[in-house]
Amino acid sequence: MTTEAKRSSRERLLEAAATLTYRDGVGIGVDALCKAAGVSKRSMYQLFESKDELLAASLEDRASAYVATLLPPADDGRPPRERILHVFDQLTSEAAAPEFQGCRFLVVQIELKDPGHPASRVAHRVKANLTAFFRTEAEQGGASDPELLARQLILVFDGAGARAGIKADTPTGLITPTVTTLLDAAGMR
Repeated sequence: MTTEAKRSSRERLLEAAATLTYRDGVGIGVDALCKAAGVSKRSMYQLFESKDELLAASLEDRASAYVATLLPPADDGRPPRERILHVFDQLTSEAAAPEFQGCRFLVVQIELKDPGHPASRVAHRVKANLTAFFRTEAEQGGASDPELLARQLILVFDGAGARAGIKADTPTGLITPTVTTLLDAAGMR
């Protein structure tokens, strides 16, 4: 039995949704999703209430891996400043990949333009959790205004990712000095 046959219809749909919506956008049709997954539309609608729910489930399915790749382990013993810089190092590495089109969670929010959409809600939560990580590290590192610093860091993160995603710029050699300037200005240790 092949690996493809062993994967469930649900797993294949989640993978197809993740791949196609990242590559082609959230406007991808149900027919294309089902064809890529090798699943009938009937089966898709038995598994997911709608394409919107499939997209949300696909993002949810990717969230843990995204966080695990991006964030340092909670108990790694590094100071908060280094933990924040780690996130930006990860972004720089990801952005260097030829298939990088920006943060999938930001892209979905921009494309959908509807904060109430199920996929937008998942994406918003993931981005809010990243901002909360920055805020917590800023507090622990003695930043003068942890909330402001967290907002500045997420702005740099999203902006750098978006510019790299559209191939307008690369964060290499640019992002670390920018983040370091913010951390220094906030009095981060």
